[in-house]
Amino acid sequence: MEYQASANRYGQMQYRRCGRSGLKLPALSLGLWHNFGDTGNFENMKNMCHTAFDNGITHFDLANNYGPEAGSAEVHFGRIMKESFRNYRDEILVSTKAGYNMWEGHYGDWGSRKYLIASLDQSLKRLGLDYVDIFYHHRPDPDTPLEETMGALDSIVKSGKALYVGISNYNGEQMEAACAMLKELKCPFLINQNRYSIFDRTIETNGLKQAAAKAEKGIITFSPLAQGLLTDRYLNGIPEDSRMNTDGRFLNQNALTPEKLDKIRALNEIAVSRGESLAQMALKWILKDDVITSVLIGASKPAQILDNLKVLDSTGFTQEELKKIEECS
Repeated sequence: MEYQASANRYGQMQYRRCGRSGLKLPALSLGLWHNFGDTGNFENMKNMCHTAFDNGITHFDLANNYGPEAGSAEVHFGRIMKESFRNYRDEILVSTKAGYNMWEGHYGDWGSRKYLIASLDQSLKRLGLDYVDIFYHHRPDPDTPLEETMGALDSIVKSGKALYVGISNYNGEQMEAACAMLKELKCPFLINQNRYSIFDRTIETNGLKQAAAKAEKGIITFSPLAQGLLTDRYLNGIPEDSRMNTDGRFLNQNALTPEKLDKIRALNEIAVSRGESLAQMALKWILKDDVITSVLIGASKPAQILDNLKVLDSTGFTQEELKKIEECS
């Protein structure tokens, strides 16, 4: 049966303007970093995307190397676009990135003009799309001149293959330099994507958060739950079926020290006193700042997306609650 989006899909979601631009993003966006590769179940992927869109999540975030295997997340989402969302393309924001190793040789990594333009061409083929809404440079390149990388982003927009550009994993000083170049090129740069959570405050200390606010650019954050640490998953130790136990690439057992576990339990007590889960409170904590445009959530099943959406109805923080959270971070 052909997918029909919910008629009430815009009823609950909150949308935030992305910096000083005409584009609004949902407060929660769906990241396809995990669970959309070849090891995942396609029907589950499709159901997660349906659940997201039916509840106003209009933004789906990818990268060329998301999988495993690299590229497979784009292939699977492209199939979902074709089978489910083909009549809704103009209601959906699709973003992808390039910057990490993607293919063998000297032209499949970092930030050269050749790599970025070729990578997006490949991504569009996998996605089955004529353009993406946002194309990011995924990480700063220490060896390629920034002028070349930003010039490639500008060329991509002018070619019609992306509507806007963004940068990911840049610090404040790097963002300011990139922003100045893109402004001179009149290229629509509107957003930064960076890791941010109660446990990871890097964008506060490296100047990115302040620089983005000053330049009136948006911020979309990833790993808001610290790879699952800011959930009830590890309150009683490491479950046998947890990602920490089965896939140590991004979260290993060394991350869960006795001190960190004490902090997680203390944060959970604050969340319980607010009548919400630790994960919901962690998302709410990020969204308390106006400079944050959207938070990327990951999911392994539709129910997790629905649980995360409850954050939209939760109350704001008292100063006492914020103080307690700071003490646990």
